[in-house]
Amino acid sequence: MKAKKNLVIRSSEITPKELFHARRKFMQLAGGVTLAALLPRAVWAGDKLTEVKKSAYTVPDELTPYKDVTHYNNFYEFGTGKEDPAANATHFKTRPWTITVEGEVKKPKVFDIDELLKMAPLEERIYRLRCVEAWSMVIPWIGFPLAELIKQVEPTGNAKYIEFISLHDPEQMPGQLSSVLEWPYHEGLRMDEAMHPLTFLTVGLYGEVLPNQNGAPIRVVVPWKYGFKSAKSIVRIRFVEKQPVTSWMQAGPGEYGFYSNVNPEVDHARWSQAKERRIGDFFKRKTLMFNGYADEVSQLYAGMDLQKNF
Repeated sequence: MKAKKNLVIRSSEITPKELFHARRKFMQLAGGVTLAALLPRAVWAGDKLTEVKKSAYTVPDELTPYKDVTHYNNFYEFGTGKEDPAANATHFKTRPWTITVEGEVKKPKVFDIDELLKMAPLEERIYRLRCVEAWSMVIPWIGFPLAELIKQVEPTGNAKYIEFISLHDPEQMPGQLSSVLEWPYHEGLRMDEAMHPLTFLTVGLYGEVLPNQNGAPIRVVVPWKYGFKSAKSIVRIRFVEKQPVTSWMQAGPGEYGFYSNVNPEVDHARWSQAKERRIGDFFKRKTLMFNGYADEVSQLYAGMDLQKNF
């Protein structure tokens, strides 16, 4: 797939390092351990990710400031308030950490997180993130295509969908003591969506290790779908034949469909999706079809009724 030539971000649009250095130092002290301990020496230096290549997959939008990206989050495992994840995930332990890959695959395997980090070259991709609540961000994610992991386990012909399961640990994740969702968190994609070059397994952002409140140590990012499709703190990946029931489908089947593509023409049951507010902006802007990635992904849904398959 060819990247658009105009999808380039200017260096002047990148948030200066000094704006987020102070918070990073605070998190190191508050957590009782530096983030340097969380990554293999092949890819970390201090709390920075190294040997990261710049990707052609980028957008010309202004980046959302680091502080907003890490302090305005939906991560219900740590609470339903936007500031709860940053407040409650400080001491969340991301080592040791394994991801079990199972189901309709020829080579099921349990991956150690450090093994996954070495699976493919890390790259930085600047993606839009659109929340179903009608706010959005632009974030420089670091990771590698999900397709790289999929190739390692060799799905069988019965693998039609891929299901992601997040960690269930109420002692570390106080939000799981509530009944807002049935835990653990489940999400899913069709196999062609999972294999698409834009679908990204993410281990960092803004040049550093993925913060706990943003889904550490590993999450998936699917930029043309609403943010809740991007499962966080993944511990299990299943390849299945039948469409999985995801957490938000289970909680509100009339409000949250399996596909959850960003579509301004399909309203949420309680609000319009025609406009969004970019974090940091006062005025709303028009929501783009597939979050602005229509040229890359619309062919995945050719012939489908996107009102019915919302």
